Amino acid sequence: MSDKPALARNLSTRHVNMIALGGTIGTGLFLGSGESIKQAGPLILVIYLITGLFIFFMMRALGELLMSDTNKIIFIDFITEYLGPRAGFVLGWTYWAGWIVIAMSELTAVGNYMQFWFPKTPAWIWEAIFLILLYTINIIAVKAFGETEFWFALIKIIAIITIIVSAIIMVILHTKTNQGIVTLSNLWQHGISSGNSQHIIGSFQMAFFSFLGVEFVGVSAAETKNPRNNIPRAINSVIMRILIFYIGALSAIMIIQPWTHYSATRSPFVQVFAGIGIQGAAGIINFVVLTAAASSLNSSLFTTGRMLYSMCPQNSYFAHLNKQKIPMRTITLSTVLVASVIVVNYLFANGVFKVVTSIASAGFLVIYMFLMLTHIKYRHSADYLQGDKYFSMPGAPMTDYLTIVFMLIIFIILIFAKATLIPTILTLIWLGIIFLVSLCIKFNK
Repeated sequence: MSDKPALARNLSTRHVNMIALGGTIGTGLFLGSGESIKQAGPLILVIYLITGLFIFFMMRALGELLMSDTNKIIFIDFITEYLGPRAGFVLGWTYWAGWIVIAMSELTAVGNYMQFWFPKTPAWIWEAIFLILLYTINIIAVKAFGETEFWFALIKIIAIITIIVSAIIMVILHTKTNQGIVTLSNLWQHGISSGNSQHIIGSFQMAFFSFLGVEFVGVSAAETKNPRNNIPRAINSVIMRILIFYIGALSAIMIIQPWTHYSATRSPFVQVFAGIGIQGAAGIINFVVLTAAASSLNSSLFTTGRMLYSMCPQNSYFAHLNKQKIPMRTITLSTVLVASVIVVNYLFANGVFKVVTSIASAGFLVIYMFLMLTHIKYRHSADYLQGDKYFSMPGAPMTDYLTIVFMLIIFIILIFAKATLIPTILTLIWLGIIFLVSLCIKFNK
């Protein structure tokens, strides 16, 4: 695997930082947080803090692995090295399939979001336009991808900062809205939770899924300039991003108007913008979530292309880089598979993709747990004993085990929740099938 042509290192510090930001800010915050607020109330802030802490541990484990060998094409390569080629095969194809499914659902979302402004134009036209545009960006140059992600992330950041600054100003000025005076006491004077234990427990699952894709910085490591400095800086900033972009944004939303006044079916950002009198609130947030969906689609094409390049046999047709040192052939194959969603959307109901996306999410949870097991195995290897201990994970191996336990709890929540039971079972079936396939393959030691 290491004998394959090396990918270009053209992602700068600002690109890596924004890629890391984009991995933690998505439609889960802009659209899904309304349901989280309704189910858990202000207690959702504590839930995000707890979940964010374990996500940070996972990212530090990933960071230590990345720093041990920055030439690895993708973090799945570490699973292959320390847990064996069969584990790498099963989890690698699961990760690739998960991103393909996410890309399909995000492409579908892009078409739906564009119909907000152009209701008479068929959604498939917008899906085709966006897919072709992002495919072109991905095969031109790695820097073009990084630049696109930079601006996508910036748009999301501006929207969140606008909410936070608005809340601060309104508290200082004691601004009155249709829901009453804007005050810090809105966080607790209507109760600190919904009181429904089942909903509160379920909110841990929703908080976890909001962070889905945070590991994406581990996919871009092999194409990052000066990874020894840029990767640790991006990973260490995860906690600050959690505090500002999740805790800060959700706090601001519940300060501007009481959490009991939010609807679970609408974006809380739309509701709060409308509540403070900003005209066209729905249009503004539609643009932001369109950006978030396009960003996820862009990242999916990037990731799936690198995954295929990493997993394909040496000297095969797909183990090839173009003149820009980009795996164009694997990106093209992944894009063609994603494009099939246009036909699938025509043949099947949209509800199918909600189930399939949940399958991908459960698959990511399994991958994260095995990533922690990989880090534990690395800590007992000669590579660690002979290394320079640069960017070590704090509290290991205890933090590894605690993170695995936390993720197992989330997985159990998925199994016992009616909405995610079937998708979780289908994920286990998928893993079983891929494992059986791996038994038919002879791996090189």
